[in-house]
Amino acid sequence: MRMPQKIRVGVIGANAHLGWAQRSHLPALAASPDCELAAVCTTRPESAEESRLKYGAGLAFHDYREMVASPAIDLVAVVVRVPNHFEPTKAALEAGKHVYTEWPLGRTTAEAVELAALARTKGLRTVVGLQARVNPGLVYMKELIANGYVGEVLACHVSMLREGQLQRPSSRMWQRDPTQGVHTLTIAAAHTLDALRFVTTGYSQLTSLVTTLVRQWLDTDTGEMVDVSAPDNVQVNARLSNGAVVCAQIASVPWAASGYRMEIYGREGTLVATSDESPQLAEVQLQGARSGHRLQPMDIPSRLVLVPDNMPRGSPFVVGQMYHQVAQALHTGHDSHPTFETAVELHRIVDAIRLSSDSGREVAIQ
Repeated sequence: MRMPQKIRVGVIGANAHLGWAQRSHLPALAASPDCELAAVCTTRPESAEESRLKYGAGLAFHDYREMVASPAIDLVAVVVRVPNHFEPTKAALEAGKHVYTEWPLGRTTAEAVELAALARTKGLRTVVGLQARVNPGLVYMKELIANGYVGEVLACHVSMLREGQLQRPSSRMWQRDPTQGVHTLTIAAAHTLDALRFVTTGYSQLTSLVTTLVRQWLDTDTGEMVDVSAPDNVQVNARLSNGAVVCAQIASVPWAASGYRMEIYGREGTLVATSDESPQLAEVQLQGARSGHRLQPMDIPSRLVLVPDNMPRGSPFVVGQMYHQVAQALHTGHDSHPTFETAVELHRIVDAIRLSSDSGREVAIQ
């Protein structure tokens, strides 16, 4: 079926006040020249209509099963809590819709594998929200490494230290349970380690330490201290498939976090990417040194910016970059974005990190 000039997107989880969609997807679609917001879906008719009016969507739904069946939609974006990714993603695929699901693809690897298999069977395009892979600074870093800027990659050091809250309202206390799939290992660490394998190559083996250092949060609604078992500190030592070594620390810390830094050391040069935020959330700055000892700021080519000037900066910018690539794939049949297959690979890396930490041994990456 021939795609319309503008890809018609329906967003599940389109609350106008809360959540990732209103921070990123909805403003990105409002400014996108490649896509239009055809429909929004929330759990209540009133909030769905509010979102439709605020963002100019054509249709409003409060049942995702009705939305995915609509012939007015080409692509379904699943932007709900991680434990709820599986059912609407599966329903959209079964309805014959292309799907953009945020990371993690499923609450478990088994869910991700099932969804990827279903998409293959149906012959549908899929997208997973690993937005660091469309961040212009990291795309340029990948190009430079591929073109020999650093020569043979020898060692990589990456850190992502974010300020973590010691307190939360009752509505967010579900995040203390690691089985819900939203914590430092599955979110910050997964995005950070995926960005490294994107700019270099895949992992061959790793050892890890996954810990929970802050074991209680204050529930600001009840005033009670609540036990926490979700991990907040992840340390990984790994080897890439080309033999280079990796040292990584990703953590949620109480105060004065240092942000994001990825250092790539090669036989002929060095590249460093930095940001105050995770690379899937914000633009990064790039520095380089080739056959010298001083890092110098590097300009990122404007050709790697795929969105118009009116695209809001921050998370809408990187999500907008992803929508552009998705639209191109739907028009040309050529994927350049992360797919559900990419997600399954990353789920397995996260599993290997858990296994290594739990067993105290090195784990090979399949």
